[in-house]
Amino acid sequence: MSVDSRRPRVGIIGTGAIGGFYGLMLARAGYDVHFLLRSEFDTVAREGLQVKSAVHGELSLKPVQAYRSAAEMPPCDWLLVGTKSTGNAALGPIIRQAAAPDASVLLLQNGLAVEDQLRNVLPDSLHILGGLCFVCVNRVAPGVVAHEAFGAVSIGYHSGPANDEARRMAIVEACAALFKTAGIDAPVMANLQQARWQKLVWNVPYNGLSALLQTSTGRLMADPDSQALIRALMEEVVQGAEACGHTLPPGFAQHLFAVTESMPDYRPSMYHDLAEKRPLELEAIYARPLAAALAAGFDMPRVRALYQALAFIDRGNRPASEE
Repeated sequence: MSVDSRRPRVGIIGTGAIGGFYGLMLARAGYDVHFLLRSEFDTVAREGLQVKSAVHGELSLKPVQAYRSAAEMPPCDWLLVGTKSTGNAALGPIIRQAAAPDASVLLLQNGLAVEDQLRNVLPDSLHILGGLCFVCVNRVAPGVVAHEAFGAVSIGYHSGPANDEARRMAIVEACAALFKTAGIDAPVMANLQQARWQKLVWNVPYNGLSALLQTSTGRLMADPDSQALIRALMEEVVQGAEACGHTLPPGFAQHLFAVTESMPDYRPSMYHDLAEKRPLELEAIYARPLAAALAAGFDMPRVRALYQALAFIDRGNRPASEE
């Protein structure tokens, strides 16, 4: 794959809220975008994709280059993975079918070590990049995404055949250029693992508490007790990151707290996963960070208590066929 290709082919693996939003934005910018869908294929093939955005207005894409199977997709230079991390073990055959030689796979997922999971099921010839989405989106109907705020994607190189820093950075910069052409801020990350810990400072309290307490960020930020719990959880994650060798910027937790105070009322992805009886992303967002910090000599007792409560709810929320 040439990293300076003018019109690379982009594949979206998982056309939900994340994949639908970024895929539509890239397609509107002129990129050749192909969308893999399952349950919503008929609706999207017939009616197209829509994004109801508080930032960009009412957006639509019709017709959509939509596919039921990765085997039907043309070879893609870039693959954006917007599926939940709970399904990463099954992504190997799907990505191999859709990937062009020397393709780059950008994993748009929350949590720690999600790229490691994917590396284990993909050939060494494919580049894996990590993408951290700072965006408020959710799927409100088949083929319809609500976009409430933000949108940036921070990008870093994880692994692959690029064996020198210059080549790795060229690939990351080329990926960032895709998003920037579509009007999306795309900072380049020098340290992917530190960036994932930084994202956990927000995801651990807000995703977990929204699901556990069945509430939104606005209500969490309006109550003094939940505010105190959020701050305590954030501080534990900051300390866990430091134990693992990642010193976060001074005041970073307070910055995220202030950003959340100012953003629209929002129900994070774990709230919706629980409501729709999907498996919660507990391994990536809680279990792995807890294990990594503990191995480095630091326990996170509040994070552990939240994880245990969510695990109990998650087990009781699964359909009988998944138990």
